[in-house]
Amino acid sequence: MSTDYALDPVTVSSSPQERFAEYLQSRGKRITQQRRALVDHVFERHDHFDADELIANLARLTGDSKVSRPTVYRTLNELVEAGLLRRMNLGGRAVYEHDYGYPQHDHLHCTICDKLIEFQCDELQQLREAVAREHQFRVTGHRLIVTGVCGECGAKRHRRQSPLDLV
Repeated sequence: MSTDYALDPVTVSSSPQERFAEYLQSRGKRITQQRRALVDHVFERHDHFDADELIANLARLTGDSKVSRPTVYRTLNELVEAGLLRRMNLGGRAVYEHDYGYPQHDHLHCTICDKLIEFQCDELQQLREAVAREHQFRVTGHRLIVTGVCGECGAKRHRRQSPLDLV
């Protein structure tokens, strides 16, 4: 069994900004300065976030709230519809991650600290394809989120109590 679960790179033909502009144009919408700022901010690094974290980050970076809360929520929905972001429901909250230009992958989700660990597994892909073949099913994608407790949280829960814990 392979133990390299790192994500493989994906080559894309246009930038997220270009792809989003095409999507908006196909819907008769404009690429506003606020939408452009949101796309730039979301795609400058890869992480998982929710709308409130995005709003707080934007306010902290710009020093004010140039992008309104409704614009953030509307733009996040548009980015999902455009295939640029993926929305996951974790513990009752919507969490977003890059979808465009990012390989198919799965997640381990710690239910204590909310950490998400991404991984790819060839054996899982092979199993998915074998089950689909058996049922004459055409796979268009999948999403697997394994819930549990990460190593750090598990170590905190199972360590011996110290006299300092009582302080």
